[in-house]
Amino acid sequence: MSSPMWLLDKMLRKLIRQGKLIITDYNGKVYEYGPSPEGMEKGPLRLRLTNRKAARHIATYPQVGAGEAYMWGWLEVEEPHDIRDMILFVTEQAKTFGDKALQAQNPLKKIAQKLAAKADSINLKSKARKNAEHTYNLTRRLYELFLDEDRQYTMGYYRDPENSLEKAQLDKKAHLAAKMNIKPGMKVLDIGCGWGGFALYLNRTYGCEVLGVALAPDQIAFCKERAKAEGVDDKVKFALMDYRDVEGQFDRISSVGLLEHVGTPHYPQFFEHTQRLLKPDGVMIAHCCGRTGPPGTTDAWTRKYIFPGGYIPALSELVVESEKAGWQVMDVEAMRFHYSLTLEEWYNRTVMHHKEIVEMYDERFYRMWLYYLAGAEQSFRHGTLVNWQLIYVKDREALPMTREFIHEESARLRSLEEPPQWHLAQAAE
Repeated sequence: MSSPMWLLDKMLRKLIRQGKLIITDYNGKVYEYGPSPEGMEKGPLRLRLTNRKAARHIATYPQVGAGEAYMWGWLEVEEPHDIRDMILFVTEQAKTFGDKALQAQNPLKKIAQKLAAKADSINLKSKARKNAEHTYNLTRRLYELFLDEDRQYTMGYYRDPENSLEKAQLDKKAHLAAKMNIKPGMKVLDIGCGWGGFALYLNRTYGCEVLGVALAPDQIAFCKERAKAEGVDDKVKFALMDYRDVEGQFDRISSVGLLEHVGTPHYPQFFEHTQRLLKPDGVMIAHCCGRTGPPGTTDAWTRKYIFPGGYIPALSELVVESEKAGWQVMDVEAMRFHYSLTLEEWYNRTVMHHKEIVEMYDERFYRMWLYYLAGAEQSFRHGTLVNWQLIYVKDREALPMTREFIHEESARLRSLEEPPQWHLAQAAE
């Protein structure tokens, strides 16, 4: 009878080419991989498998199995390392082999996962709302603990890698707003408005009217509370509404972190409907996570535990489907590594509040959240994920001749505000 470790052992002997990984199986047997811990600041990475099923569960489908084993306590990372160290260590080496090193070993399971991912991307209205509530309707306090003060749950824009998360998120809003070429008094639609930070920023900066729509009830409730507290609820309105139900005409449309939740079968509908909503001389900005290669599928662990119905698009999908609806793409920016820095900071803030998160949920949820953040970070740091920012227009005269307007307006906006000092406030608590 073969050892439960044989498949995982085979995979790791092929994968680990540098550094040192030491695994102690549930029965105490020790397995070593890699030539030397040289260059590893914390020394060899040591893992302990506490359940007889752990090794097989991990090796059969690493993208799901490793996360579940960690969540369930079947996989322990020994100090001074943590789960983030483990994920970054393994995936940095997996770059040599591409994503294949972390995919299912069983061909039938690979096909089943692809078919399941395709089916999961069909987001009819009722399913879209259910998915949004799963992702964004968690306890308010959770998001306060790891996001910036404005609750920006998308990539920060790190003009300097040493900047704080608060500075990066403020610079992100300035960068996006500059690309929209907004004039005072314009009417803006913010699709997938999150906790309202960008909509309120646009009103505060330009005095424009903004309608923000999203599908998570607590997000919209919080948005309305913020607008009322700032005394702008007559100018910045929020609605619990599917974007497909929005009517009217807008000068500008923004969708920040929304396209990942639309689902590829619904891209034609998204671009057709937003085209109808935008005025002839309008501008739409789309900011989303993206893959630098061809279209693919969402891994099963992320779909199951974090973003059901979610999919990260390839640039080709965003361009081809928009062209069919009559859009013209005026500008594309691939933003590399910014999200890895953002996710690293979210991870650190989550660890900082370990005790409180466990009290709100439990240890399993805390471990799931850590694995999600670290896993997402590696995709932007060692994998092929980036963030896309695309500017769409109906009429090419809607924007200035050169990109200088973006840099000039972004610099002007950055000079208007200083970011809140989150780290100082936390230190004083």
